[in-house]
Amino acid sequence: SKNALRQTIRFTKMGKCGGDVMVVTAIPSYEGEIELIGMRNIKRAFREPGEKILSEAMQIARDEGAFLPSSLEEGNIHEVIIDVATSHDVDLIIMGRRGLGNIERAFMGSITARVIGYSPIDVLVMPHDSSISFDTILLAVDGSRYSDIAANRAISMAQLCGGEIIILSVVDVSDEFFAQAPDAVEKMIEGARSYVDSVKEKAASAGIKAKTYVREGETHKKILSMADELNADTICMGSHGRTGLRRLLMGSTTEKVIGSAKCPVLVVKSN
Repeated sequence: SKNALRQTIRFTKMGKCGGDVMVVTAIPSYEGEIELIGMRNIKRAFREPGEKILSEAMQIARDEGAFLPSSLEEGNIHEVIIDVATSHDVDLIIMGRRGLGNIERAFMGSITARVIGYSPIDVLVMPHDSSISFDTILLAVDGSRYSDIAANRAISMAQLCGGEIIILSVVDVSDEFFAQAPDAVEKMIEGARSYVDSVKEKAASAGIKAKTYVREGETHKKILSMADELNADTICMGSHGRTGLRRLLMGSTTEKVIGSAKCPVLVVKSN
């Protein structure tokens, strides 16, 4: 989170895609019976870690020559983040991602997953040692309406920041399926090529340079390898509409990409 804040401040000061930044620290509210605990200042004890985090964040801002509005909020953490973001009509929620082990990578972090699952606002997830840039955007598409929304956002970001787009579609089928229905797989590949070409035309009409790629294999692995191979600054993906537990237990390409990407991942929301 500290690096995410530092990089956000630096990015907005570059002038390309400048904007305003606000800092929110959220802590869980205390729900116990204070009088039974025998600790008068338990609420204060609950707030102290959050106050320390916020103080460190403000020091980072001062070191970067920025003076930012800040807020320490209590409640369900993902709800607090979303509520503050929507009430202030922000354009983007930025969250840091720690260096994670295999298990943590698989589940991405429950707070981040919940924010992405329930937020109507785009979310940018930043690995701990990454920086923010939209010079080269890897747009991962699958032909769905969510991909259409992500494509529009990638094009607008490229316009705003003077970037270019790499459009990637991955045909992900098992070896068994390919062996049984090679013609069907070829049609899927043709459909993917047609879709990435249509997105390229849309980008070209907006004055954006774009390249297209269609690959076969496990979708998240191909996205990650192409991002590395082509030195993408940001991966842009749509967030498929989900309800209930599926918002949290995404088990999805998006979650796997976020968990392992070396560069920031922009999750574009359909709302």
